[in-house]
Amino acid sequence: MRRRSLLTGAAATAAAASCAAVLSGCGSSAASGVPTLDFLSLAWQEESVKANKALVAQWNSAHPDVRVRYVQGSWDDVHDQLLTSFEGGAAPDIIHDEGNDLTDFGSGGYLADLTHLLPAAARGRIPSATWDMARFDGGLYGVPFLQEPRMLIANRTLLDQAGIGLPDAAKPWTWDEFEDIARELSRPGGSGERYGVAWPMSSPVSVTLNLSLTTGGRILYRKDDGGTEVRLDQADSAFAELVRRQVGTDSSAPASALGMGGGDTLPGFFAGRYAMLPLNLSYRQQIQQQAPAHFDWVTLPLPVGAGAPDGGRAQGVSPQTLSVSKGCGHKAEAAAFIDFMTQTGPLVELARGDWMAPTATEALRDPSLTTDKLGWSTGMSVAAHLVASPALGRRGYPEWSDKVATPALQRFFSGGIGLDSLRKKLVRDGNRVFDRYRT
Repeated sequence: MRRRSLLTGAAATAAAASCAAVLSGCGSSAASGVPTLDFLSLAWQEESVKANKALVAQWNSAHPDVRVRYVQGSWDDVHDQLLTSFEGGAAPDIIHDEGNDLTDFGSGGYLADLTHLLPAAARGRIPSATWDMARFDGGLYGVPFLQEPRMLIANRTLLDQAGIGLPDAAKPWTWDEFEDIARELSRPGGSGERYGVAWPMSSPVSVTLNLSLTTGGRILYRKDDGGTEVRLDQADSAFAELVRRQVGTDSSAPASALGMGGGDTLPGFFAGRYAMLPLNLSYRQQIQQQAPAHFDWVTLPLPVGAGAPDGGRAQGVSPQTLSVSKGCGHKAEAAAFIDFMTQTGPLVELARGDWMAPTATEALRDPSLTTDKLGWSTGMSVAAHLVASPALGRRGYPEWSDKVATPALQRFFSGGIGLDSLRKKLVRDGNRVFDRYRT
């Protein structure tokens, strides 16, 4: 999923200026005649930026015949900035982005089809199910390289005090068990009020789509003609109904958290107001840096739906990707750089720098990522079951998400509408939106 920059003040201004500068011009040949390729990186954490710059320097040292120029970008407004640069013929040569953007940019003719540009070794490192996250309409428009599952981050002390045994990746809780545990951990009212879980739902559509797979649903389905059909059958709505029950019936989740982002819930988590948080894997870094001294937290696998495919372990994800601009004059060299960045060693460095999971099979098994420390091993075990988000490759998804699904889900979670009204809005109104994009 898209990572948002936390840069503020002068740092944010500098990053925006840097991104604007690169998007006003693309790679070129230096006076020496050596091609120089612009690599737009959206890395923002200090560790990640350092790892990316070191890998670019390593490439340049080993490849004097083609140089790569590192350009710092920002997740903020990158879609609009890239669109402007594409239309102006001045896009970066190598582009760091995320899967949801590939649909528009690939179908718009702005990205190179990598199907025949990548060497066989690069294609073989990453499982076929992961390639589905960047392939549509017969083309491959990016290399998925980083991904992150949603995990449970829990206050171990509160769970221990309640006598609750911890699940592991081999035997996660079911969603039914999770609901029971959340109720047990809740303490209503008074100065010691506590909720078993908080659901940060500032982006309710991506969360609901991706976690609907854990109950055997997906909400967005591919039609025989390649179009998109919206459904909200029992398996599709099971996750959304669970959140609604916890907020409106069980009082095991606060309504106040529904409008929050993940980081907004951390102060309450550290204060003992929430016992568990469903968060993306990379939030472990923020927790490790900000948690009070002696705060005991643990990373747990997300609960699973009984009877769902893959034991309910599958989650949808939109990975971070590396693409080549269609206007790049040295596509083979740009693809070679992406091949270098996604080899096991570099990929592990990038994953550690971003506190995320790599996509490649061997990288997921690296000892530095399978340590029990800070929840790494649990994260890698869960990441092995990630599949393409139902949103990927769905033309019309941004409009449906913004205009139809987001307001409908927000009202449903807060109790403003019932399941029948939610189904009518998502399905009836949603199919009208997607039908306009069929051609």
